[in-house]
Amino acid sequence: MNNSRCTEYFRDDPVLMEYHDREWCRIRHDDRFEFEMLCLEGASVGLSWKTIIHKRAAYQKAFHNFEIDACAAMTDEELEGLMSDEGLIRNRSKIFSVRRNAAAVQRICEEFGSFDAYLWNFTDGRPQDGHWKTPEEIPAVSALSRKMSRDMKKRGISYVGPVITYSFLQAVGIVNDHLEDCEARS
Repeated sequence: MNNSRCTEYFRDDPVLMEYHDREWCRIRHDDRFEFEMLCLEGASVGLSWKTIIHKRAAYQKAFHNFEIDACAAMTDEELEGLMSDEGLIRNRSKIFSVRRNAAAVQRICEEFGSFDAYLWNFTDGRPQDGHWKTPEEIPAVSALSRKMSRDMKKRGISYVGPVITYSFLQAVGIVNDHLEDCEARS
């Protein structure tokens, strides 16, 4: 088990620990995964990540495993039906944002070739690593998250304020905020 201060706040939660050790801040050049993280981070607005990560399987089932084209094709009726799914955060705006964001990501893919290429374009393909020593050093927002947030909003993506965008950057590995002594650092 990872004994870094990086994991102190969720050490007793096996779901969060697994996410931390196997996914968080890991580069995965995979449009589907990146879209999933975009949607899950959006769902977490005003809530804790713990709440969302524990509902992840329900979100995957409800949203066709976050296949971008399938999400973009969801009907109003299908989305309305999800309002009664107790496995989800039953917020109409957040549920409908998945389809809206999928359509925006489709347009991004047409322009950039992939969602991944669009995302990494903001850093010229280089991951950002703060080499933090304590959790208190890790920021909640950065110049990169502000810039990406503005651009995503212009492209019609919802729930991408600078703080959520920073969390998204961590989730997809563009930002590596594992502490220097963390065993999960890649």
